[in-house]
Amino acid sequence: MMARGLLDLLAALGARVNGAVVRLGFASRFFLAVLAGSGTSLRRLPLTIREIYFAGVLSLVIIVVSALFVGMVLGLQGYDTLVRYGSAEALGTLVALSLTRELGPVLAALLFASRAGSAITAEIGLMKTTEQLSAMEMMAVDPIARIVGPRFWGGVISMPLLAAIFTLVGIFGGYLIGVVLIGLDPGSFWSQMQGSVELREDIVNGLIKAFVFGVAVTLIAVFEGYDAVPTAEGVSRATTRTVVTSALAILALDFVLTAFMFRGV
Repeated sequence: MMARGLLDLLAALGARVNGAVVRLGFASRFFLAVLAGSGTSLRRLPLTIREIYFAGVLSLVIIVVSALFVGMVLGLQGYDTLVRYGSAEALGTLVALSLTRELGPVLAALLFASRAGSAITAEIGLMKTTEQLSAMEMMAVDPIARIVGPRFWGGVISMPLLAAIFTLVGIFGGYLIGVVLIGLDPGSFWSQMQGSVELREDIVNGLIKAFVFGVAVTLIAVFEGYDAVPTAEGVSRATTRTVVTSALAILALDFVLTAFMFRGV
C-alpha cells in the first residue's frame, strides 16, 4: 500500500511538472507572437497611448501616495539608525540609494501588478468569455496584434515611468521627515545625496530593473487573460494568478538582477 501511495504521489507530481512545462512553452510561444505582432500594434499609436493612460496614468494615485509614505518611513527609520553612529547627515544618501536601487522599482512593480496587471487580465479574460476574441478571428483580425499588443507595450512603457515617479516622491517624503520635521541641514541632505548616487550604477540600473519588471508583469497579465477559462470563475482565478505570479516573478528577478548589477559595488 505504501509503495502504491508513493507511486501515485510521484505520478501526480510528474503530471503537475509536465503541465507546468507545457504551460511555460505555450507562454514562450505567446510572447514571441506578441513580439511578432508588435509592428502592427505600435502603428496603431492611439491604441497604445490609451493603454499607457489605462496602465500608467490611472496608477499614479496609488504610486504617489505609497511612495510618499515609504519615503517618510525610510526617513524616520534611517534617522533613528544613523543618529546612533553620528551620521545623521547621510540620511539623504540612505533614502536615495534605497529607493533608486531597490524599493522604487520593486514596490512600484508590485503596486503596478496589483492595480494594472489584474485589470488587464480581467479585461482580456472578459473579452474571451464573451467571445469577442473569437469574433475578431472570424473577421480576420488578429486579437494578439489588436488587443494584446497595445496592452503589453502600454504596460512596458508605463512601468519605468512609474518607478521613476515613485523614487522621486519617496525622496521628497524622506526630505519632509529629515529636513522639515527633524531639522537636518538641507544643504547636507542634498549634497551628500548628489555625491553618493551615481547615474550609471544606481539610477540607470534601477530603470533597467523597472523595465524588466514591466515586461514580466505585463506579459503575465496578458497571457493569463488570454489563457483564462471562459467562465466567471476562470477569469477570477486568472486574475488571482496574475497578482501572485507577478509578485513572485518580481522578487526572483530582483535577486537575479541585483546579483549581476551590484556585485562589484
